[in-house]
Amino acid sequence: MNESDVRERLADVRDPDLGGDIVSLGLVNDVEVNDADGTVHVSLALGAPFSPTESAIADDVRDALADTGLDVELSASIPEDLSADEQVLPGVQNVIAVASGKGGVGKSTVAVNLAAGLSALGARVGLFDADVYGPNVPRMVSAEQRPETDGETIVPPERFGVKLMSMDFLTGEDDPVIWRGPMVHKIITQLVEDVEWGELDYLVMDLPPGTGDTQLTILQTLPLTGAVIVTTPQDVALDDAVKGLRMFGKHDTNVLGIAENMAGFRCPDCGGFHEIFGSGGGKGLAAEHDLPFLGGIPLDPEVRTGGDDGEPVVLEDGETADAFKVLVENVANNAGVVRRRGVSGER
Repeated sequence: MNESDVRERLADVRDPDLGGDIVSLGLVNDVEVNDADGTVHVSLALGAPFSPTESAIADDVRDALADTGLDVELSASIPEDLSADEQVLPGVQNVIAVASGKGGVGKSTVAVNLAAGLSALGARVGLFDADVYGPNVPRMVSAEQRPETDGETIVPPERFGVKLMSMDFLTGEDDPVIWRGPMVHKIITQLVEDVEWGELDYLVMDLPPGTGDTQLTILQTLPLTGAVIVTTPQDVALDDAVKGLRMFGKHDTNVLGIAENMAGFRCPDCGGFHEIFGSGGGKGLAAEHDLPFLGGIPLDPEVRTGGDDGEPVVLEDGETADAFKVLVENVANNAGVVRRRGVSGER
């Protein structure tokens, strides 16, 4: 069994999203066969750790080589065009922005549960609360520990296995942040670059609502894998979500999909389902713009309780927790599609 034989077998493994085999798509970085110790090492160009789709591709690779008599060792990495010194966040594989066109749609709730859900899958995750004027993430994860610093770098605290950074850590309790655009740009840039994020599979960024200075700074300085747009089914929210879509489009940023929050309320007394803010708005928006629909999150008092008590509902059991888990898996899968398309050259 030599490298050519291995690659011939791997040509039977298909990428379900890109529609070709992993060899032709350029998703096999390297193959090393070591007859002496009976191993074959395959390096795959997979960029979304713990995503169900990429985990399935890895399993298919193992199956394709199962009868070779060799122990199969897999690794995954996306080749980088820039050196580590040239990269803004050299240890971070994916930067995912969570955005909304307007406030009050549950953007921070989605960001917190996305980060906690990815961590629960086994990924190394950071959560950056970039909502400068209304930072809520520390409360929503009950982060009592503060960052530590040696004067040059900032060591973020952790909660639920997620590394955290927020403007709330740097201001006094209940103190408002009243800054002009240039100061926002400076602080956001400094915080992102000075924090010791270490090696992360995902850095989730909770953006402020709307399309302002903070969003512009992040789009211009950070290598975003993609953005998640959060909306409710209500027409007013959908109108503003479109503005967010156009902002990301103008900066050639991939949109990983649309998440619909407050997608109906199940009465705990009668069991009836009530569409308080309308129905299907987020799904329709995704279809209209040819984007993935990441899922709908019901209007559930447990989400509010989890946010106030600092316990993300995605870590619990139940209908709402399952809805968040579907969203988490869809985001990870779509991030993987973006990364693999970048390797294969497909658009």
